[in-house]
Amino acid sequence: MGIIVRLFLNALAVLIAAQVIPQIEVQGFGTALMVALILGLVNTFIKPVLVFLTLPISFLTLGLFIFVLNALLFWLTGALVGGFEVEGFFGALFGSILVSIISWLLNSIWKGLRN
Repeated sequence: MGIIVRLFLNALAVLIAAQVIPQIEVQGFGTALMVALILGLVNTFIKPVLVFLTLPISFLTLGLFIFVLNALLFWLTGALVGGFEVEGFFGALFGSILVSIISWLLNSIWKGLRN
């Protein structure tokens, strides 16, 4: 049950980010759910490999390169999911940051309501 709620909260975060950032377009809530699912899978399976492979450059940039990786993975999700458009690198960068913040806030609120 918790995974489904987190999926819905992440989809809501994607929808909010699409309303705030003009370079991001989402067709509807169903597309946002698909984006949340694919983004979760990408972050679970692809991101750890990329973080490991780019460890030297992350070390040199004091971890700031992780933002670049997040943006690229967000952009990749835009390429994989029909009805979800991410235009440009900076749209992906700001989108990935905003989705992370909103998702964190919504999940924190949800955990607070459950306790």
